[in-house]
Amino acid sequence: MNLRKWSKGHTLGMLLGIITPLIVVPILILFLSWVQDYDFSFLWRRFNIQPDYRVRMITLSIIANLFWFYFFLNRSKWDYGMGVILGSIALAPYIVYIKFF
Repeated sequence: MNLRKWSKGHTLGMLLGIITPLIVVPILILFLSWVQDYDFSFLWRRFNIQPDYRVRMITLSIIANLFWFYFFLNRSKWDYGMGVILGSIALAPYIVYIKFF
């Protein structure tokens, strides 16, 4: 991608792609606490302490970006859609860092 063609849509889509998983993680943990009949604080502590569990939750929360991607794709907002993809990819180094270090 050429940086000369970078637009405000790319930036907003990227921010949306990074912020959405951060918002979805607590919702996902709350849902799992209901389904598995655990206390939310137990699963939240597990998320904060165990790196493998954190990787799973963050990876699952990135799936929520598909909603934004298809939303912008159907409205022909290509810049926003590409930004959402780049925002999802921006979380990959953090996931690799948690997984292997």
